[in-house]
Amino acid sequence: MQLLTSIYRTWRRNPFKTLIVDDYRKWRGIDLQVASWHVAKHIKTDKPHVAVLLPTSGMFPVSLTAIWSLGKTIVPLNYLLTKEEIDFIIADSGVDTVITVDAMIDMIGGLPEGIKAIKLDKMSFGGLPPIRRSVKCESDMLAALLYTSGTSGKPKGVMLSAGNLNANVDQCKRWVSFTKNDVFLGLLPQFHSFGFTATTLIPSAIGSTAVYCAKFNPRKVLDLLRKNKPTVMLAIPSMFNAILNSKSAKASDFESIRFALSGGEALPDAVYEGFKNRLDVTILEGYGLTETAPVTNLCRPEEQRRGTVGKPVYDVFERIVDENENELPAGQDGEIRISGPNIMQGYFNLEEETTNAFDSKGYFKTGDMGQLDEDGFLYITGRIKEMLIIAGENVFPREIEEVLMNHPDVIAAGVVGRSDVARGEVAVAFVELAEGATFDEQKLRSWCRESIAQFKVPKSVYALDEMPRNPTGKIMRRELTKLVEKETVN
Repeated sequence: MQLLTSIYRTWRRNPFKTLIVDDYRKWRGIDLQVASWHVAKHIKTDKPHVAVLLPTSGMFPVSLTAIWSLGKTIVPLNYLLTKEEIDFIIADSGVDTVITVDAMIDMIGGLPEGIKAIKLDKMSFGGLPPIRRSVKCESDMLAALLYTSGTSGKPKGVMLSAGNLNANVDQCKRWVSFTKNDVFLGLLPQFHSFGFTATTLIPSAIGSTAVYCAKFNPRKVLDLLRKNKPTVMLAIPSMFNAILNSKSAKASDFESIRFALSGGEALPDAVYEGFKNRLDVTILEGYGLTETAPVTNLCRPEEQRRGTVGKPVYDVFERIVDENENELPAGQDGEIRISGPNIMQGYFNLEEETTNAFDSKGYFKTGDMGQLDEDGFLYITGRIKEMLIIAGENVFPREIEEVLMNHPDVIAAGVVGRSDVARGEVAVAFVELAEGATFDEQKLRSWCRESIAQFKVPKSVYALDEMPRNPTGKIMRRELTKLVEKETVN
């Protein structure tokens, strides 16, 4: 595997450089290499897949490379899922070994019976273990099995080959010109595709320093910024919003940042403007999916357009199609279809779903709606399955959510549909209020009426103490839909 070779070579060429700083320790190149050999020595399973259940830290790339050196596939476990969901992933992937620590086992309520745990907190990395030659891994080897977040049914195992991952690392490195002099601030969980590739594989492969934060906390993040002077900051919108709302955040804290990227969902205008005006940081947006390893589009500091997720990175091709798969011209909404060397091999043990995921030209069907402008910048307008049809008009929740988020009393918003006899469907909004704000449904509906067409204005608005989110911070509209279906809001 070219990527494994690159990481091992980087560690060996930088034996005394601090390559990782996490909540527990600092890791030099020699520490990472020796630890990887130690972990590999303890992996004694005949199964092709090995699971990892670890906090965001240097332990993750150590375990990742140990697994790959044996020619096996890594299955990162999302520790924020329920025990039932984690048990399902363990069973579905067929693993019998999990690399973990006691605290994580306790956190998820224990591992299923018969599953062996390799506990890194009980392991000594001192001394040189037996050094074995790494298995030669071809580009088509299944390198990672990343399970979707499960926002629409049971999680599906996305099969990413060594070639897929290697391609995406190279695409990102070339597109943004990352170098070994960069310092990455790793706030994203490493079990998620964004954190897996962007804040783990990329810095590991090119020899950049990565500073990891196991549990997101705005004050802690600001402390890491001041202490480590990172140049690259990758986060999701809710993280950027929490940092912006921290009264102690100052523009000087971000002086070292040359590239701040938001992904996972749309970046609200209020957060973008707040960072730009108060903290002197221009947050760029990107786009990708687990199935695309994950990055397909990135705005660059020298080439950006607000409201877009940028142009496709090198070797990624995109087209916009209508419901009949006719390719649409620039400026027209349709489904985003993508091809490139970073596109997944398919869904694990789901042959029909894999077949249905690609169109007749071999492009991956993203399920996202968008449009390309004349210059090739991609605008994301919504999800196909989330689209509402109100009185025959197509309405995307994102548009209404953006308007609500611009209200000073609202810090989060989610919009779903509800059946309506007269119009077929109407929009229903849920909001999370800023501290000290008073909920006023009519005021919020009037606010929407000033910015969007009347038929798009939410029929009802409800306040929640906290929006339901998945482990990466994305609002789970499915849970909001359940509230409407159960009529628990009225």
